[in-house]
Amino acid sequence: MVFIISEIGINHNGSLEIAKKLIDISSAAGCDAVKFQKRTVEKVYTKEILDSPRESPWGKTTREQKNGLEFSIKDFQKINTYCKSKKIPWHVSCWDINSQLEMRQFKTKFNKVASAMLTHEKLLKVIAEEEKHTFISTGMSSIKEIENAVKIFRKQNCPFELMHSHSAYPMSVEEANLKLIPFLGKKFRCDVGYSGHEAAAYLVTLPAVVLGATSIERHITLDRTMYGSDQAASLEPPGLIRMVKDIRMVTGILGDGKKKIWDSEVPAMKKLRQVFV
Repeated sequence: MVFIISEIGINHNGSLEIAKKLIDISSAAGCDAVKFQKRTVEKVYTKEILDSPRESPWGKTTREQKNGLEFSIKDFQKINTYCKSKKIPWHVSCWDINSQLEMRQFKTKFNKVASAMLTHEKLLKVIAEEEKHTFISTGMSSIKEIENAVKIFRKQNCPFELMHSHSAYPMSVEEANLKLIPFLGKKFRCDVGYSGHEAAAYLVTLPAVVLGATSIERHITLDRTMYGSDQAASLEPPGLIRMVKDIRMVTGILGDGKKKIWDSEVPAMKKLRQVFV
């Protein structure tokens, strides 16, 4: 069974109403979980970057833009309540230690390491201490960097799953390199999923499942033309619904790999093999 994660990320644009709509869509589509992102803006970005000019719905600096996209703890309390009412688990990828510690109060079932944070060893150690099943994205990372992250989680006996990923938004399908999925699984002796950022609908997702991806994570949005750096690499509601349906179908088509004689074959067997009697 492929575990399907609907990545809301920051595509809510700081609006709880948009977040709730995306949770509704994810639940109705049959996703197994939804994911958000959490940052302590002043710790993740330098003052120089935050003071730099950037036009956005929230102001004219990068600081105003970043703060506008962030949910507060009170907002996440509401998200926690709402997800429980919809019976869909949620979790977060935190971009700094302070955020990770803050989010512990929600006792979510999963953790996520964003590709950008894979080399942040102090953060990885804090995450691994929680011993929750952790999805680790591997975009823009070398094998050595992935190896270092794996060592941290294995040392802590924290269950994890790598996620093959590419950190361009959107990703060119020519750079998908899905053969890395079985390669990473064999090299690190672990499950490997796929976190996709392609603009070409969910074309890449299905061969990822065929190649053994144990989880799929895709960004979702109400409308790809909305403000935001991740919107163009996201699925709109109809695309998400079709993707989940097709993944479930492909999983069924692949089967369990065990040879058997199906009940539906028996009539043909009785009829067609009479010639040998």
